[in-house]
Amino acid sequence: MNEKTTLEVIAPTVEEAITQGLAQLGLTADAVSVEVLDTGNRGLFGLGKPQVRVRLTVNPPAGAVDVKTESAPAPKPEAKRVESKTEVAPIKEAESQPEHDALLDHTEAVVSKMLHLLNLEAQVSAHYTEAERDGRRSIHVDIRGNDLSVLIGRRSETLTAFQYIASLIVGKETEQFVQLTVDVEGYRDRREKQLIQMAKRMADQVAKSGRRQTLEPMPSGERRIIHIALRDHPAVKTESTGEEPYRKVMILPKED
Repeated sequence: MNEKTTLEVIAPTVEEAITQGLAQLGLTADAVSVEVLDTGNRGLFGLGKPQVRVRLTVNPPAGAVDVKTESAPAPKPEAKRVESKTEVAPIKEAESQPEHDALLDHTEAVVSKMLHLLNLEAQVSAHYTEAERDGRRSIHVDIRGNDLSVLIGRRSETLTAFQYIASLIVGKETEQFVQLTVDVEGYRDRREKQLIQMAKRMADQVAKSGRRQTLEPMPSGERRIIHIALRDHPAVKTESTGEEPYRKVMILPKED
């Protein structure tokens, strides 16, 4: 099983939500606890079909509980050393199990509620990214489901706006700065690979022709991907030009 301990699911009925959640976790019903967070209402502005929101929590392993609660008879003196070693390993294994994180749980709840209001069926999971140089960790939110292209929008404008609003809500409700990255079905990873390939292809054209190339307008996060991809290129450099939301990246030949 993966490291996920909780999962929130939005679906037309509680039964469908539980079925979807169990399928994603790869578990059976007796391995999780179910909490109905929202029994269903109309969609955003009172439109759309009713939706329910359910949280599935993975139950702790039964073996971990037995180790902590079992009271074994006093060992014989000659066997004491051996038995103490065999008891330590299961305890460490139990302690290594991931615990609930209040901020991650709250983030999942906020994003799930936003999707619920938009009348979208999806599963939401959140995890911390690797720490930056200053020690900060951002939160990556993964949204998976069917027919979620409407959440991405043209040039990912809808997804960027959704991410911004979610960050504001989580930050305000938890009274701390929270940096979120919201992704839909791995879209951002695929888009990053496409941008890097395009940037390298355009850079080769600039290096051969000696003439600058201007890319289409794109959000700041995507422009940053272009700049990073070409910052060590021996023959070209990059600059941003224009005003938001039409700011673009220019690829220029380096001066000798």
